[in-house]
Amino acid sequence: MAHMAITVGFDLDMTLIDSRPGIRACYQALSERTGTYIDADLAVTRLGPPLAEELINWFPADEVATVADVYREIYPSIAIAATPALPGAREAIAAVREAGGRAIVVTAKYEPNAKLHLAHLGIEPDAVIGDLWAEQKAEALHEHDAGVYVGDHVGDVRGARTAGALSVAVATGPCPAEELRAAGADVVLTDLTEFPGWLSDYRPARA
Repeated sequence: MAHMAITVGFDLDMTLIDSRPGIRACYQALSERTGTYIDADLAVTRLGPPLAEELINWFPADEVATVADVYREIYPSIAIAATPALPGAREAIAAVREAGGRAIVVTAKYEPNAKLHLAHLGIEPDAVIGDLWAEQKAEALHEHDAGVYVGDHVGDVRGARTAGALSVAVATGPCPAEELRAAGADVVLTDLTEFPGWLSDYRPARA
C-alpha cells in the first residue's frame, strides 16, 4: 500500500480493550462501598455510553456525580490490571503507523483512566481524548482530521458520521453486526484482527 497521511481514530472499551472484567470488579467494589446493589454482570453487557448513564440505573440522580467520582477514584487500583487488550488491538495501531498514518484514541472513558489502560498494555497512540460520547466524538475527530473512526457501538458509528469520517465497526462489543450496519457503519469487521488487511486495501477518497 502506498503510504498515506491518514489519521485513524479508535474507540477504547470493547474495541481496543476487553474492559468487562475490570469494570465488573469495579462495580462490585462500588456496591460494597456504597451499600447499594449493582448488577455488575448486567452493567458490563451495555458498555459504551458514559458512566453516569449506567449509574442512574442504581443511584438517585442527585447522587450520581458523587458516586461517579468514587468509581473513578477506585478504578485504577481495581480495573487496570484486570483488563486485557482485545485480539488485534496492537496490530491495528501498528498497521496505521506502517501506512504512514496517525492513530488516536477517542473514548467516553475518563481520560486519565483511559491513558492508564493503554500504558499498562503498552499501546501508544499518537493522542488520547476522553470524556466524549457518540456525536461528541466528532469534536476530536475533526480536531485531529481523522478520516476513519473504528468502534464497537452504534454511538461510535454516529460519531464517525457526524465527523464525516468513514465508520469502521467491529462486532466485539454490545452491538451485533446487523445493528452496526443498520446504524450506518460503512464497514463491519468481526474484530480488529481483520483491520490490517482491510486498511491495506483502503484508498481514501481524498488521497
